[in-house]
Amino acid sequence: MTLPQWSALLHEAELWFRTSILTWNTALQVGAVLLCAGLGLLLGRSARRAYRRRFAEQLESDVFFGKLFRAVDRVLWLSVAGVLLTVAGVAFRSMAEPARLLDVATTLTLAWIAIRLASGLILNRFWGHAASVSVWILVALDVVGLLDPLLTFMNDLGMNFGDARVTLLQAVKAVLLFVLLYQLAAALSRFSDDRLQRNMQLTPSAQVLFGKGVKFSLFTLAFVLALSSAGVNLTSLAVLSGAIGVGVGFGLQKIFANLVSGIILLFEKSIKPGDTVEMGGVYGVVRSLNARFTSVLTRDGKEYLIPNENLITNEVVIWTHTDPNVRLKIPVGISYDADPRLALRLMEEAARKVPRVLRDPAPAGRLTGFGDNSVDLEVRIWIRDAEQGVVNVQSEVLLNIWDAFKAHSIEIPFPQRDLHLRSLPPQWDRRKKKRESNN
Repeated sequence: MTLPQWSALLHEAELWFRTSILTWNTALQVGAVLLCAGLGLLLGRSARRAYRRRFAEQLESDVFFGKLFRAVDRVLWLSVAGVLLTVAGVAFRSMAEPARLLDVATTLTLAWIAIRLASGLILNRFWGHAASVSVWILVALDVVGLLDPLLTFMNDLGMNFGDARVTLLQAVKAVLLFVLLYQLAAALSRFSDDRLQRNMQLTPSAQVLFGKGVKFSLFTLAFVLALSSAGVNLTSLAVLSGAIGVGVGFGLQKIFANLVSGIILLFEKSIKPGDTVEMGGVYGVVRSLNARFTSVLTRDGKEYLIPNENLITNEVVIWTHTDPNVRLKIPVGISYDADPRLALRLMEEAARKVPRVLRDPAPAGRLTGFGDNSVDLEVRIWIRDAEQGVVNVQSEVLLNIWDAFKAHSIEIPFPQRDLHLRSLPPQWDRRKKKRESNN
């Protein structure tokens, strides 16, 4: 452009600014917008206090309606401001005055309210704010008439991949759709997990299996729909996915072995959450069954992540597989001078005093053998809660046995050895004779 053309363009811009912006009508509209915003804040504060008193219980709830009530709480002042802006626009038009700025402010406020309500229902705070800002910017561009030119520019900007062309607009749509579908899939997955856990007709293994299946299906569907919206031909990915599958099969054998083992465990129901297991020196309770590993919490507070393949190929002791009752054998030794029948009766009575010991089957005392230093006895007890530990219940039983034996003068012997020397080494014999001659 030449200098005269630039001068004419600047002159037209200056004229538009004076006739459209620097007017009393524009100043009054700006003042009305600021006044409505201020009154919205003041009146909205009072409305929020009344709203919180009325719906205090619903606001504390963690269910879906609790999130909805909290979302409404955040937009009360915006709602008041939107009503005031609408009234101000009607007042301006009734006086035959233009109200373009008030209409724009009203539209943006209503869009803001809708966005805040929708984003309040999104569980992830970051994505909720990102969605709010993105949608509000789109609404603002549409109101001022810049949205269509921007979409046209983004649609023209793209790259060719063989016969397919992917534009910037398609990529942005795919990302936004994937984020939306991801949030929806996550919410549906949590809802299905909650419903499955409440279903008492399903075993814990079946609950985990169905929950993982629903979650995998939902996230896969979200990814496929996002690719389709970007214009990607899914049939063209068949050969590529096959090659990738072969490479993954060789490079990630252990991972896939654990995945398949996890599915087998869930189908067989051989191990389920809540079982007490013992494997490779690890004794604890199964906390969760995951796709790749099983979480086992020990009595020491340590949580072991055991690969699922190890649970399939190695020997695992499940204390509570079909029956939660577990029998413990507690050995005790007494002196040969003591009465074994009295000792067995005292051992059974001592075991019955422990609250965790079952009354049926009742504790049973047995004489198991005659040792070198003691008469070997054993009390056999049953417990139902092995996940609470076994050493602690054994300790309580032994302490009760100790007190009972002390009260009835039953001795618990300790090892003794008598040495009989039949002959001495020659050097010791010469020393003994030398000492005798000196004396």
